[in-house]
Amino acid sequence: MSADKPDEAELQRRRADLEQKLAAHRPAEPAPAGGSKDMAGMGQALKIGSEFVAGVLVGAGIGWIFDRALGTSPFGLIVFLLLGFAAGVLNVLRTVGKVAEPGIRRPGAPPQEPPRRD
Repeated sequence: MSADKPDEAELQRRRADLEQKLAAHRPAEPAPAGGSKDMAGMGQALKIGSEFVAGVLVGAGIGWIFDRALGTSPFGLIVFLLLGFAAGVLNVLRTVGKVAEPGIRRPGAPPQEPPRRD
């Protein structure tokens, strides 16, 4: 071989060194495309809003059916509409993380002792 051209082993070694240097300077994860963070927030807002509206509508629907079946015209609708509102608020608080799911303890919370039966 001539002195101008490196042999195959030398090229492989240089390529491996270059790949290591590039990997050291490359970010661990590619940066998200512009707007994907905003879209995640929009998705979360849509989820929270729909959970609240669904709770209110389901409560109103159950109250309306209750009134139709028993003939207690506005009272079932009012009671179940308020219960649906409360369920919607609870779902929103659970989604945001302000209220834990039933039976789940928060980290760092002291363990609860079972009630004593005397």
